[in-house]
Amino acid sequence: MNIEEFRNYCLSKQEVTESFPFDDTTLVFKVANKIFSLTSIEGDFWINLKCNPDKAVELRQNYRAINPGYHMNKKHWNTINIDGSLSVEFIKELIDHSYELIVKSLPKKDRERFGF
Repeated sequence: MNIEEFRNYCLSKQEVTESFPFDDTTLVFKVANKIFSLTSIEGDFWINLKCNPDKAVELRQNYRAINPGYHMNKKHWNTINIDGSLSVEFIKELIDHSYELIVKSLPKKDRERFGF
């Protein structure tokens, strides 16, 4: 997966917006104005994704490319180094998980718009 594939996949999800709220290099993806993913457009390609805390620990133990979230709450966020060791399909599953965690945390009336 490259950064354009990542961007296109994130934007293909319902009601996703992209912006640079922190600086000129940190690309942020939000759903319902809540961050579910971010990356830098400079340097090595990595992605920060929200994750269920128990699953986050398991992923970090099983994949060297998955580490505690860089500049994020390490209990709830992972940094995924896109180094070729993880399949595109697996990365998409991790993106889906992050997106779904955010949507499921929305008020009931908002969740219903997303089919949750």
